[in-house]
Formats: sequence, structure tokens, C-alpha cells
Amino acid sequence: MSSTDHNGFRPHFYNTINVVKGRTILHCDMNNYFASVECLYHPELQGKPVAVCGAAEMRQGIVLAKNNIAKSMGILTGESILQARAKCPDLVVVKPHYPIYLKYAKLARRIYADYTDKVTVYGMDEAWLDVTGSLSLHGDGVAIANRIRERVKEELGLTISVGVSFNKIFAKLGSDMKKPDATTDISFDNFKEIVWKLPCSELLFVGKSVQHTLFLHRILSIGDIALADPLSLKKILGKVGVMIWQFANGDDSSFIPDENEETLIKSIGNNTTPPRNLKSPQDIKLLLYILAESVATRLRSNQMAARTIQVHVKDSAFNTREFQMRLRKSTQCSSDIFLAAMNLFSKQYSWKNPVRTLGIRATSLESSVTLQLSFFDFEQPAKEERLDRAVDEIRRRFGYFSIERALILKNKNLSALPICSEYAVGTKIKAFKCK
Repeated sequence: MSSTDHNGFRPHFYNTINVVKGRTILHCDMNNYFASVECLYHPELQGKPVAVCGAAEMRQGIVLAKNNIAKSMGILTGESILQARAKCPDLVVVKPHYPIYLKYAKLARRIYADYTDKVTVYGMDEAWLDVTGSLSLHGDGVAIANRIRERVKEELGLTISVGVSFNKIFAKLGSDMKKPDATTDISFDNFKEIVWKLPCSELLFVGKSVQHTLFLHRILSIGDIALADPLSLKKILGKVGVMIWQFANGDDSSFIPDENEETLIKSIGNNTTPPRNLKSPQDIKLLLYILAESVATRLRSNQMAARTIQVHVKDSAFNTREFQMRLRKSTQCSSDIFLAAMNLFSKQYSWKNPVRTLGIRATSLESSVTLQLSFFDFEQPAKEERLDRAVDEIRRRFGYFSIERALILKNKNLSALPICSEYAVGTKIKAFKCK
């Protein structure tokens, strides 16, 4: 199925590719973001291998970010602190400080806003910018990218890498190619020479599973994907096969909304790994209350309501299962979400092993502004909604932990999780949003 002649074979419906050439898209990626901010706040860390890691005592002790010195010693994002220290005994481990990271992310976006109002945020440290309408004011895409890099360095003390291209996929690929503090231009005229020689894994949405399947069919590079028969790719990978074929050929017409335009939210959820395994229904009840309140709060803040509730469970043997149920009516009340999640867990989980990780996700979302109320059970939901909104206001004014359920106060060990705090709401790991 693969082809090494990038100038020969063309799929039989190659003309279905719809490449939009006239856009100029930037992808800004802040280099080693968490670690860079920590080094900025603590000059004594300069010149040392530094890794930002989760709390080991909370069983979340993995590497979240590392600086270039630690990276040069082979330390990888996602590995445990124990693995990282085995590679680098002198590694300096610091805990994350999310409010500070959010502060600098917002400051960076203010700089981006000086060049365009079309910005799509991809986690705290990445963003796409459509600067097509700004070229006459600020110069071409490369000039704008270089100016943004210089401003971030001068004003924030941080560095970013920027990819410049005619679509989002190649712009992100460009920002990954040269780091730190670099601009990479991938144009319509040169993308085949630059992109097609790269391995499949460099293309967005080609994960390990997809990469393995492609390898079995002798598809090794992005060029091999581009020149393969899309019908064959669809046969082995489904819709993903056609999507990555289009991306490899430069066909990505997805738009970047205006700054004030709402992004479609497909689902909202939270999951967490507590400091110890959960061994009883009481443990599960406590954590599901915490997760349900977090999800419900974010539903209300986005004026959304959910019709489907999903529960994610990983046991102590690292087996993962998901259960879901469709509600009789859409809701944004924490009690409704909790009862659905608890009912799901009680009926579906066999307790063969203790629970290591627990999560709730709300899907099948609709605007809460246009919810159809039931004539028969109007009073009780109205009371629950007023109660939830009163709690929201108390927490907004006096802090999240100013009011808590009595059940949660019984076990501060399990309830003292980052998932409860406001800074966890917008992270790429914790928030299930359409990007």
C-alpha cells in the first residue's frame, strides 16, 4: 500500500482534496512552559535540570514538564519521578503552581490579541492564530511570528516556537520542528519537501495505535499517508484514515473562531487519582460528589446542560472501564449528576479490584437557556438549581473551600484534591472540550 515515489502514484479521487491556500495560520507553543515559568520565578534554578512533577504523596508523581537541560538527559514527560531520578540523580523536582501558569498564559494571549481576534486556545501553553486579516498591517506570517516571539521574550521572559502555514495542522507541525525560540514556515509550495519526509507519528492525531496499524501496512512517513489510496486507509482505520490522508495532503479547512465567538463544547468532565485506592462504596460516594460538583459548576458557567452521564474507572490492576446512561431530561444540577454516576457505578462495577482512578463526564450537551421544563416535576429541579447557584456565588466570593458537603468534611485526605480547585477547570488534561 505504501509508495516511495512521491511524484508518481496519485489516488483515483485525489481531486477531492480541498486545499485552502489563502490563509495564514500561526501555531504558538510556549517552550517547556511549566518548567520555564518555575525557572523564571526561581533564578537559582537556572543551569540546573528541572522537572515540574505532580505530588508523589498523592500518587500523581509524574513529570509534567522539564527544562532543556533535563530533556537532554533523556527525561520524558509522563514518566514517574523515580524513573526521572534514575536518569538524572541531580534532578530538581518542583511542584506545579497552576495559578501562576494561568496568569502567564493570559498575558501571552493579550500579546496574540494585538495581531488578531481569531485565536483558538489548545491547553494553557498553545494557541492557533489566524492572522490572514492582519497581513496588510503587520507584514507576512513569518514577520508576525517573529514579532510575537520577541514580545513574549521581552515582556514575559519566556520563549515560544511558532509554526507558520496555510492550515492549522501544518502550523502545529511547524512549531514542533524547531525548539526553543524559533519560527518555521511551511507553505503550500514547500510542504511536500518539508512534511512528507517526516515519520507518521509527527502528524496530529496519529497516535501509537494508528502508527502501529500504518506500520503493519508499510506506511512509514507522512508522504506515504498522502500517496496511499484513501479508500484503503478508510478500510483499515475508518474515518480516521481518510482524515489523516486529507491532513497529509494539506487539506484542513477548519476555521479559527473570533475571540468572542463561542467554541462548541462537546463534553465536560473531570477525573482524578486519589492518594489511596478506593475500597468501599463510601469512598466512591465521596469522590463522585466532588467530581459531580466540579462538572456541574462548569456546565452552569457555560450555560450548558447534559443528557448523558459517563463514569470512567481504572482499578488497581490498571484495567479501565467506562459506563454511561442517558437521563430522562437534561440537567446541570450536581445532585442529578451524582445520583446518575453513583447508580452507574453501583450497578456496573464488580469490585474485583479497588479503584485507582475515577472520573465523570457529561455529554449530549445542550444550551440550558432553551431547556424544556417538565410540568410534573418543575418545583424540585428549581429548588436544586437555586441551591447550586447559591453555592456557586458563595464560592465565587469567598473561595471554593468556603462551603463543602458534610460528607466531604469527614475525609479530608480524599477530598483535598486539585480537581476541586478553580485552576483545574481549564487544563488540557482535565477538561474534555472540543478543540
